[in-house]
Amino acid sequence: MSESDTAREPLVWRLRAIVGEDNVRADEPMSDHTTFKVGGPADLYVVPESASEVRDVLLACEEAGVDCFVLGRGSDLLVSDEGYRGVIVAVGDGLMGVSVDGTEMTCQAGVDLREASEMACELGLSGLEFACGIPGSVGGACFMNAGAYGGCVADVLKCVRVLAPDGSMDVVEASELDMGYRKSRVASDGLIVLSATFGLERGEPERIRATMDDLMSRREEKQPLDLPSAGSTFKRPEGHFAGKLIMDAGLQGYRVGGAEVSRKHAGFVVNVGGATASDVHAVIEHVQDEVERQFGVRLEPEVRFLG
Repeated sequence: MSESDTAREPLVWRLRAIVGEDNVRADEPMSDHTTFKVGGPADLYVVPESASEVRDVLLACEEAGVDCFVLGRGSDLLVSDEGYRGVIVAVGDGLMGVSVDGTEMTCQAGVDLREASEMACELGLSGLEFACGIPGSVGGACFMNAGAYGGCVADVLKCVRVLAPDGSMDVVEASELDMGYRKSRVASDGLIVLSATFGLERGEPERIRATMDDLMSRREEKQPLDLPSAGSTFKRPEGHFAGKLIMDAGLQGYRVGGAEVSRKHAGFVVNVGGATASDVHAVIEHVQDEVERQFGVRLEPEVRFLG
């Protein structure tokens, strides 16, 4: 056993006591848990299955002086090839409950946003159609106010149940979350979403399905959904479209190793096969530098970097 293994052993035992032995894994490859399909191992990968377990896991990490990161579906994340020296708290694998009360749907943070959209459709509830192709968790969607095709989480979110940095749990109304383009108080205040309640409307399942089918058809036509990526790589700069700037800069198809600016949609960096996190990062930096050099606009990544 290495020195680092010995140092983390007391934390491992405590985490197992909280979530169960099967829900604590060592040296877990993060390439299995991100949509880019890249990333080295996390020291520990922990799957809590309730709000209280999330709180207790984070408290245990804090008391042990060990870094931790709360993971949803890994759809906006680039984990380094060296991995993560700390604890990944995988709510996307554990907090999966859904309940419906009239036209309100409450989803725990780990629920796939696309699955929430599908469930709403089956129940004849309208409002989540825009989310039918967004590959993230409900918690992550609230974190960044995810949106597409003219709709976003802020349009239908009623409230969230959150864990605050001080360990307290609270319900926060959507109107108090300062939600804007790819931002919210969830992100800025270090809140952790445990569940979200959406206020939807009654609708005809057939019409809802037709809208979703149309949106998915448009996505499939324009976006490289057949290759691993983190969706739109860059935020939309004010007054511009990231994809058009990248295309006008002549960067479509630019490649480092197995990472490439998509030939189908310039706003996506994709893993065309065997990419490393370093490859992806190199492509992102080159795109930023070239677009800034040619047009004076510095693109801000929508992707988050870990490790």
